[in-house]
Amino acid sequence: MSERSPLVTYKLSISTEDGGRNVPAGGRGQRSGARKLSTFLGVVVPTLLAMFSVVLFLRIGFVVGHSGLYEAVGMLVLSYFIISMTVLSVCAISTNGALDAGGAYYMISRALGPEFGGSIGIMFFLANVCGSALYILGLVETIVAMFGNSAGEAGGSGVHVLPQSYWFEFLYGTVLLFLCLLVCLVGASIYAKATFLIFIIVMVVLITVFISFFVVKEKVVSIVTTDSNGTHYLNGTFTGFRLSTLKDNVYPQYARDYTTGRMMSFTTVFAVMFNGCTGIMAGSNMSGDLKNPSYSIPRGTIIAVIFTYIIYNVLALIISCTCGRTLLQNDYSFLRDINVWPPLVTIGICCSTLSASMSNLIGASRILYALAKDELFGKLFLPAKKTSQGGNPWMAVILSWFLVQLVLFAGKLNTIAAIVTIFFLLVYAAVGLACLALEWASAPNFRPTFRYFTWHTCILGILGCVTMMFLINAIYASASIVFMLILLLCLHYLSPSHSWGFISQALIFHQVRKYLLMLDVRKDHVKFWRPQILLLVSNPHSPNNLITFANDLKKSGLFILGHVCLEELDVLPSDPLQAQTDFWLQLVDKLNVKAFVNLTLSDSVRYGAQQLLFISGLGGMRPNTVIMGFYTRSSPDELLRNELEVDQGRSAPLLYTSDGRKQTTESFSPWEYVAIISDSIKMSKNVVLARYFSEFDKANVCTSKGKETYIDVWPLNLLRPDSATYVNTCSLFLLQMACVLNMVRSWKKAKLRLYLCVEQDSGLHGQEIKLKQLLKDLRIKASIHTVAWDPVVALHWHKQVAENSESSGESYLNFPNNSIRVSGDYLEAVNHMILEQNSNLPPAVRFLYLPRPPADTSVYNRFLHQVEMISRNLGPTLLIHGVTPVTSTEI
Repeated sequence: MSERSPLVTYKLSISTEDGGRNVPAGGRGQRSGARKLSTFLGVVVPTLLAMFSVVLFLRIGFVVGHSGLYEAVGMLVLSYFIISMTVLSVCAISTNGALDAGGAYYMISRALGPEFGGSIGIMFFLANVCGSALYILGLVETIVAMFGNSAGEAGGSGVHVLPQSYWFEFLYGTVLLFLCLLVCLVGASIYAKATFLIFIIVMVVLITVFISFFVVKEKVVSIVTTDSNGTHYLNGTFTGFRLSTLKDNVYPQYARDYTTGRMMSFTTVFAVMFNGCTGIMAGSNMSGDLKNPSYSIPRGTIIAVIFTYIIYNVLALIISCTCGRTLLQNDYSFLRDINVWPPLVTIGICCSTLSASMSNLIGASRILYALAKDELFGKLFLPAKKTSQGGNPWMAVILSWFLVQLVLFAGKLNTIAAIVTIFFLLVYAAVGLACLALEWASAPNFRPTFRYFTWHTCILGILGCVTMMFLINAIYASASIVFMLILLLCLHYLSPSHSWGFISQALIFHQVRKYLLMLDVRKDHVKFWRPQILLLVSNPHSPNNLITFANDLKKSGLFILGHVCLEELDVLPSDPLQAQTDFWLQLVDKLNVKAFVNLTLSDSVRYGAQQLLFISGLGGMRPNTVIMGFYTRSSPDELLRNELEVDQGRSAPLLYTSDGRKQTTESFSPWEYVAIISDSIKMSKNVVLARYFSEFDKANVCTSKGKETYIDVWPLNLLRPDSATYVNTCSLFLLQMACVLNMVRSWKKAKLRLYLCVEQDSGLHGQEIKLKQLLKDLRIKASIHTVAWDPVVALHWHKQVAENSESSGESYLNFPNNSIRVSGDYLEAVNHMILEQNSNLPPAVRFLYLPRPPADTSVYNRFLHQVEMISRNLGPTLLIHGVTPVTSTEI
């Protein structure tokens, strides 16, 4: 089947998902049957473990001890409000069709495009790297507290046999991280099988913690802390449930952190506590292993969030009622000291932190592998694409492990907590932005089965994340955003194109439609007129000088390339224009012009041009000016015999079929060409005929150093010497178009020359003064050159008298159109007169007055012959007929 079926693609994407981990094509068939995890095992369990991790056993007392119960509960409410808004966005995106590997990276990249997806993917990768290091440091902290033996230490609980210093702690972290590396290199399946067992252990430990608060009697806990001032010995108290203890712990009492020596504040404590909320996407990353991802992800994630919120609040309340402030601020592992069986808490801490660290390490490697597979950064991540026979991206695992190892140099958990929190907040804000963009785009295919969200929840989530980023650490937040923007710009300009779909296109469409409806043609005013051009092009394979010139002439207006294929749809198997559209768009990209493409099919050039004139544009953005290449031949006799062809400019309209075959001259006659001009004027379109633009070289004209560039304007109707007026609609349009060209950056150095054709006895000085005043009123800077054309115009009047004497008294004005009665001698004289003006400084382009075609269609050929004679050998020339007022002297 030659056509690509969306349903077939959808089924393939379902069958090849790989459990949140990208695997090579060769290994996907083995994974097709791996979808067997339920909501509980696939989403609830990994999300709970990721959210509990370090905070549950090692930092909940730290939070209450410094912030007090009120602020601790407030932090929990704020944290869970932010992540709840993000969870709603995650649920919406995850239930909007098939979800492939990559978690947040996949969601964002496929929603916002490769630029946002790639930059946020890097941030999410770094967040997982730092998160893995954070959990390792938390485990080291527990081990050192349990078994560490610093110089001069005495007392304390546990067996203190391990040396304790910065480098020894770094060594312990390295060993633990190496164990995680070995597990990840063997495969994620080992960790997946142990997840449920770890979950059972953590739940058992948590139950014993709650039981201990009620069973253990009041006791004093010996605390030994070490800082730059030496070793300190303190006594912390576990009082059991007492109202006095609760009152002491209600309000905040920030002190120095004994592990880092830094003074704590609301934001620093919040940064540590928020790490317990950064595991909400653990279930989303398991989408490939779930029986029903669209069902499991929203329900499982929400259940895990609600459960952890309840546990944290209950635990904070119980701790406030039973533990003294000194114990909470100086012993982060106090839950072990007050437990009915202390080693059980140590086991729980080891299990939760190790599993969280491995989960982050695996997640980081899978994100890195997904980035490498998508080739957003070219060959930079090429080594990360290497996988084992089982599909495990071992090189991505090693690269991720190496970066985690570098982060371990931070030394203390609280040191990197702010960085990890900011990275995750940035990712959560991006997920909310992706959902918001999809919602605002109003795309029909955005139909998530999870409907408990609105654009308000997305905005609240984004604002909450961004606000907390800057409250935690404005410098880190600013640096991370700047880093993300740099990545975004690099991807925008350097990344290869992808067929993922771009939400920006949907948003642009939505906004453009809205503003087009607001663009009311009834409110148009001449002050804000600009050229909106329809350029009729026959052959895109020919030189495209006229296309690039017309792009300069549009002055930020609409620019459409129109083309007619001479075919009949009735005899064709399908529409040939669909296959041509891509080629025309490639031409627009190649020429770097800001143009739309409009193609039509017709059995006649004239009817095709009429279709383009009628249908081009939309709403208030419709062409008001038609540009065509000139239809001419050097021999006037051949012209009058209807044997014309396109001139060397090759920008004349529509002489080629859909397959590029040249039509015979009978398919497009000179009469039909003039008829198109007449049709355009009847439709109130300004008409521009471009001649000799095969000789136009913009590079030489606009970049010549030491050489003046000129634009010559002849605003008089040279085919009607008896109506020598410079102030009419067409003449003013001619001036306006020349001025528009002169305003373009590449033409600003060009000088306008305005030619005033006068007779000696017609008040030469007076006309020049009037014209200067007109140019001043119109704010047009141009030099005026007077041309005495008495000998030229005499040829017209002499011929006219002769013809009138032979017409048996018939008046000259009784003819259908006066312009066809000028003589060939007069036309040749006018042509020579134009050529002789400043022949030593020829212009880059000339603007000539184009009269309206005669009303009598039988004389169309003679009209075209006259226009051809007057513009012969003039170089790049525009013959212009304006029908709408375009100049204004008002402010």
